[in-house]
Amino acid sequence: MFGNLLGDMEERQKALKEQLTQVMVNGEAADGMIKIEANATREITNISIDPEFLKDADAEELEDLLLVAINRTLSKAAETEAAETQKLIQDMLPPGMGNMFGM
Repeated sequence: MFGNLLGDMEERQKALKEQLTQVMVNGEAADGMIKIEANATREITNISIDPEFLKDADAEELEDLLLVAINRTLSKAAETEAAETQKLIQDMLPPGMGNMFGM
């Protein structure tokens, strides 16, 4: 009984991870001049820097703004991952049991 349940859970976790790689989130800094894209598994997939920004920016400013944009993006990715994981858990519980645990 539990062997099948655990096997099913592993399959669902794999499916969730695959699904999360397809969910994209974005973060930015410097009024959108620096944009970061990542998937919900927190993998950075793209970094875009407006060439106009680079004309007047120095290395330290660029580094600081990249950190801001990356951290914003990864925060969104973590929130998305948590929400999708929560949905998976609720789908696995028998009907009506999700409310028992404050889900």
